[in-house]
Parts: sequence; C-alpha cells; structure tokens
Amino acid sequence: MELLVRIFGREIIIPDTIVNMWVVVILLIIFALVVNSKIKKANVDEVPSNFLNVVEMLVEAVEGLVRSTMGPQNMQFAPYMLTLALFLAVANLFGLLGFSPPTSDYSVTLSLALVTFVLTQFWKIKNSGSIFKYLKGYTEPMAFLTPLNVIGDLANPISLSFRLFGNVMSGGIIMALLYQALGIFAPIIATPLHAYFDVFSGLLQTFIFIMLSMIFIGGREE
Repeated sequence: MELLVRIFGREIIIPDTIVNMWVVVILLIIFALVVNSKIKKANVDEVPSNFLNVVEMLVEAVEGLVRSTMGPQNMQFAPYMLTLALFLAVANLFGLLGFSPPTSDYSVTLSLALVTFVLTQFWKIKNSGSIFKYLKGYTEPMAFLTPLNVIGDLANPISLSFRLFGNVMSGGIIMALLYQALGIFAPIIATPLHAYFDVFSGLLQTFIFIMLSMIFIGGREE
C-alpha cells in the first residue's frame, strides 16, 4: 500500500515496496530482540530450546560460509552477511503473503549493492596500506588496462543489483500474468508455481547475492 506524505507543502508518494521494506526491517528488529531476550534467559547448564538451536544452526552456517569463502581472517564480516541474508530472504519471500517484495524495487537492490561496493573499496584501501597503493592497483598488471579495471569495479554493484532486481521482478510479473490468465483456476494451478518463483528463486537469489558480496569483498585482499 502506497503512502502519501506531505513535507513542506509538497506531496510525496512512498511506493508500497519501500513501505514493505520498512515492515521487513521492523520484523527483523523484533526477531533480534526476541533472540537476544531468550539468549539472556537461557541457562548454560540446560539444553537449549528448539528455537535457540535453529538460531545457532543459522549462525554457524553463515560463519562457515564466510570462513570458507573469505578466510578465517575475515570473520568480522559474518554479522553483516547474516543480516544481509536474513533481510533478503524475508524480503524475497514477502510475495507469498500477497505483498510486493521490497527487492522488486531497484532502489532497494541498488542500495544493498552499494553497501557491498563501499565495503569492497574500504577493505581494498585498508589492505593496500595507502590510497596511493590502492590507486596504483588499478594500473596493474599494465597501465593501459586502467580504464578496464575501473569499469570492472564500477560494474560490480550494477550487475549485483540488476541480477536480484530482475529475477524478483520477473517472477512477480509472471505470477501476475498467470493469475489474470487462469481466472478462477489460478489458486489451484498457480500455487505450485509460488514454490518456484517465490521460495526457490527467492532463496537462491539470496544465496547468490551474499556469495557475490563475499567474493567481491574477500577478493580484494592482497
């Protein structure tokens, strides 16, 4: 549902995808508070609840992925990757509830890709030791390849954002067309397709996005 707000006399329409994005963020904050509360109340001498076991498995899975992809020296990125994975998974599955997935809005996917791009450049500068060595890296292995190296870096956030946006948006369009074409039979025939376009494709695109983010950031290490 779109929102109409007035700021300094001007009407601004906030798209439903942006509203849904904030709903996802609020849900994840509530989830984090619940997990934090249960961990504080947990007794180390007792067997953890099933809920905490699932959370622990999720954390260990992401940490294992970060360790194997970026190396044990980059474990500080595990919280970011877990947060990114949870947001993307919930956002991509939002279509199952009949709402527009936040990731079907290019501004959302571009913002996420730009965060990864900034982290990539920051980590590259840190590992290079200085701005001069960082810039010199673009001239390697030969100086005439500098424009290609720069374009290659700038293309990463574009390809990362368009891949996620395109897959989620196209899945939503296909499902909308199917519902219109099938009429009253849509709830029966289209239901299995939700398993592919919303669940399988949504989780697959989540995995691809965080894997590419880890490769971009970890790959900058000297």
